[in-house]
Amino acid sequence: MSFLDMDHRLLELADLIELVHSPLVDHKGFPPEVDVTLVEGAVSSDEDYEKILKVRARTKILVAMGDCAVSANVPAMRNRFAPQALGEAIYLAPTMARPQVPHDAVPRLLPRVRPVHEVVKVDVFVPGCPPSNDTLFYVLSELVHGRMPDLSDKTRFGA
Repeated sequence: MSFLDMDHRLLELADLIELVHSPLVDHKGFPPEVDVTLVEGAVSSDEDYEKILKVRARTKILVAMGDCAVSANVPAMRNRFAPQALGEAIYLAPTMARPQVPHDAVPRLLPRVRPVHEVVKVDVFVPGCPPSNDTLFYVLSELVHGRMPDLSDKTRFGA
């Protein structure tokens, strides 16, 4: 939402960027060469793990955007439970009419939810839940002008 909350400021960047992939609207694979990728969310499943490896291999600058990507935040609350026990609690609860774990439809959970930087190198960390649109605009503006953003005085974890 931070991205969309930049409103008219997105127009300032529109002529400077080429949006080549969005998981919300693209069903194609991730492009072979990308200058900047914004990643949201923690790495919690085999599918997430494979995707982030591919994204990192094909991206010059990887931005972890939001507390979930930066620290695993709320998704990591499941780390105190074994993935099998969690699946059973969710899918085999006695309130279900025909309880079964949908093995084919749900990606296999990793033993532990991890922030993106524990799996691949992250170049820019943008904390916040969600990150402020001002901070995100600053980061994108710096990157499109070929500069690495300095967030030391602009944001902090949890802000």
